[in-house]
Amino acid sequence: MARYNGAVCRLCRRENTKLFLKGERWYTDKCAVDRRQYAPGQHGQRRSKLTDYGDQLREKQRLKRIYGVLEKQFKNYFQKAAQQKGITGENLLLFLERRLDNVVYRLGFAASRNEARQLVRHGHFSINGRRATISSILVKPGDIIKLCEKSQSMGKIKESLEVASRRGISRWLELDAAAFTGKLVSLPAREELTMPIREQLIVELYSR
Repeated sequence: MARYNGAVCRLCRRENTKLFLKGERWYTDKCAVDRRQYAPGQHGQRRSKLTDYGDQLREKQRLKRIYGVLEKQFKNYFQKAAQQKGITGENLLLFLERRLDNVVYRLGFAASRNEARQLVRHGHFSINGRRATISSILVKPGDIIKLCEKSQSMGKIKESLEVASRRGISRWLELDAAAFTGKLVSLPAREELTMPIREQLIVELYSR
């Protein structure tokens, strides 16, 4: 499967916002967005006003990079969101939030979505007792995500859980850190997703 293998700090600088692709690094003074508040590359410090299309494209790129999905997969999510009842932009965000790698990250088992994706692919988690190795599986309300017993001694995961417990877990999730299990209690409401995303611009982009 194709994936981005470049420097993730460049992605955050290009979007001029913290995408939290490196976990704890973004909470320190080493954060690239704080240190160099301009786009990467030779002409990064030039400021130019974006067109309406440019704004829409940047919003789409930002959302893709937050969740770590590529163009074809993102387009498939949008098409499914447009076919469902409700607001297309919110449906799109819910599809992305329900991805297994995102739920693992939100529960605090990993410091970033990239790290969560790797843990899932290596078979460290199960859903309702069945081993899951596909990071794009959509978790349903009521599903139980559990860290496999052999993986419960991993220091990296324990550190991530400690950090997550201090920050707090999203209200639509339930975590039992002692049992290394988590549960999707319900789907989040739009106001509970605090990411700096204007999903309506993405809907306008695909409606052209």
